[in-house]
Amino acid sequence: MKQVVQNYKSGELALLDVPVPGCKPGGVLVRSAYSLISTGTELMKVSEAGMSMVGKARSRPDQVAKVMQSVATNGVPATYRKVMGKLDSYTPLGYSLCGVVEQVGTGIDDVKVGDLVACAGNEHALHAELNWVPKNLYARVPEGLAPRHAAFGTVGSIAMQGVRQGEPRLGEVALVIGLGLIGQLVAQLLTASGVRVVGVDPDPARCELAERLGAAACGDPASAAVETAVAELTDGHGVDQVYLAAGGGSNQPVELAARLCRDRGRVVDIGKCRLDLPWNAYYEKELDVRFSRSYGPGRYDPEYELEGRDYPIGYVRWTERRNLACFLDLVARGRVDVEPLVSHIADFDDAVETYRSLKDGDLKAVAVLFRYPETAEASAEAQAPAVAVPAVRRGGAVPTSVRAAKTPVRLAFVGAGNYATSMLLPHLAQREGVELSTVVTTTALSAANAQRKFGFTEATTDLDAVLGDTSIDAVFVVTRHSSHAELTRKALLAGKSVFVEKPLALTEDELAGVLAAVEESGNDRLQVGFNRRFAPLLQEARKRFGARTGPASLRYLVNAGRLANGSWYLQQGTEGSRFAGEGGHFIDTASWLLGADPVSVYAVATSGNEDLQVVLRYPDGSTATISYVTTGAPGFPKETLDLVADGKVLRLDDFVRASVYSSKRWVSSRLPKARDKGQSAELAAFIKAVRTGGPMPVPLESLVATTAATFAVQAGLAGGAPVTLAGPR
Repeated sequence: MKQVVQNYKSGELALLDVPVPGCKPGGVLVRSAYSLISTGTELMKVSEAGMSMVGKARSRPDQVAKVMQSVATNGVPATYRKVMGKLDSYTPLGYSLCGVVEQVGTGIDDVKVGDLVACAGNEHALHAELNWVPKNLYARVPEGLAPRHAAFGTVGSIAMQGVRQGEPRLGEVALVIGLGLIGQLVAQLLTASGVRVVGVDPDPARCELAERLGAAACGDPASAAVETAVAELTDGHGVDQVYLAAGGGSNQPVELAARLCRDRGRVVDIGKCRLDLPWNAYYEKELDVRFSRSYGPGRYDPEYELEGRDYPIGYVRWTERRNLACFLDLVARGRVDVEPLVSHIADFDDAVETYRSLKDGDLKAVAVLFRYPETAEASAEAQAPAVAVPAVRRGGAVPTSVRAAKTPVRLAFVGAGNYATSMLLPHLAQREGVELSTVVTTTALSAANAQRKFGFTEATTDLDAVLGDTSIDAVFVVTRHSSHAELTRKALLAGKSVFVEKPLALTEDELAGVLAAVEESGNDRLQVGFNRRFAPLLQEARKRFGARTGPASLRYLVNAGRLANGSWYLQQGTEGSRFAGEGGHFIDTASWLLGADPVSVYAVATSGNEDLQVVLRYPDGSTATISYVTTGAPGFPKETLDLVADGKVLRLDDFVRASVYSSKRWVSSRLPKARDKGQSAELAAFIKAVRTGGPMPVPLESLVATTAATFAVQAGLAGGAPVTLAGPR
């Protein structure tokens, strides 16, 4: 299928061929009929991509701060790879469309194949021929409403949420500053609510359009006509509400709002304009400044948007989805007229040229629609399930193949997120004797990006085809935590060697399922991404420390830091706790240094389980204490480790320097520009094992023990007592 994308680094716009997205549970696969270009938001993004690197940094100081923090935590090379990987990637455009349901995921019963729906979301309602849309981001189109009009649903919801924040009442007067697409819709919604509207915009054509659609008066912000109209309509008191729907860097809208608003009036910011509030003006009138967050309640809440958990109507009357349905109803009943806003309808094949015309000013428009082709061949292709993964069961042992010296090891990646593209694939893309065969994702564009940057032969959303491909030697599972165990189980049953990023499993049942697959298939070719034991600096320090005769004491401080709001790592209901996802790294490192698996776990936490203290006990009496903290100083190193035994001390300082104190002191040379946490060596060991048929780099028993220990941490926190780890089951 085709999708409009942009390279944020170069500014390149393209109509890219990408795999068809899979129809996941909890949503529907929609074939686009019309999608709407937001001439404000999207063109701002397109223009920003065309800036120099300095210009991009100036426009996004929040992202610059994140980059600097990453440099302090992970070092310059890793940060550079991550940042450039994000910049030099295709990103999607679009967030408002109307289309036909072509496939219904499990758990969906409110629409059926063939229904017309309006869709929202900058990750789900893209300028693409097909989109997977979760339940709370689509609404059925009322009978008789034209698809091109229903495509306005998302921007209509944005305007509606802004109006709701202003709390308009019958007979009031409102000022709308900025008469672009959102401003025009705000003006119509206010008029439909019995509010008289004064509009402000420097473009006379937009002012004329707003007046034609019901505004009482409109004019240029610099003219006296606007102030005169406000004075006449309000008897000189000023407007009851002001809606800021303008963009740009001028502070004029904010100053005009204060001048024309009545005492104790309301100012609602909908657009992205400069907000240097003149303190005296706002203080003297005691103005109520409010913000409108996109489509409405539920926006940016992954449980609502992705998992389909609705808010009770008695507590939250108007959610994203209810706003969307309400706007469609108003358009269907003629209370809002969007047809006069349509300046241009372009064929989807002309998408790139349309964006260029808008950016260069050759095409002046309030709203532009893309019209999509309808072909029987495309429809038939879309109805076929994109992801179908039946269990592949094999009895008996799976023979371990040995690759010829010059025959490349063929790899498939399931998932191509930030970690895969910044920490794994760069080490594999140029490695001799390795062929990147196929990348599999449920999001079509991420597969296309990975294929372009790393040279995969194929990009697809069909995992079943990959597991059934006998030429593929190993499968990398680099997806979200909740899917690791099931994908690993299926790959093992298909006879593949498997590299799965941590964690291997989130529950005992998931782990049991993986082990059942090993037993059923005879295939134990499994490696979990516990890379720190492969770090060259730690390897050298362990060698310098030497053998020990008595029990050891190990202390591991992990200054994990806080996660950004909205991070999927915070979705504990589906993705497990943060320690469950990352803690295996540190348990595995401790166990490797101590040469055994733990026999008991004791865990305590501060209020809210933010900072954990985990004490592991080992068969010879050794102990390891892992302090996993999120409340430390951002500038402090992430990982520091001390191992003490037999009159010797090993110290690791964040994979930058290591030292050993014994009869002779050894201190490594400092590595100021890099932190090698072992990914390259780990991958080399895995590839060697696959090529030669030799044992996996880490015994399966150790992987299972580490995973079980992470479960014990959660059980210990819940029970408040040490948890004994039983022997192998």
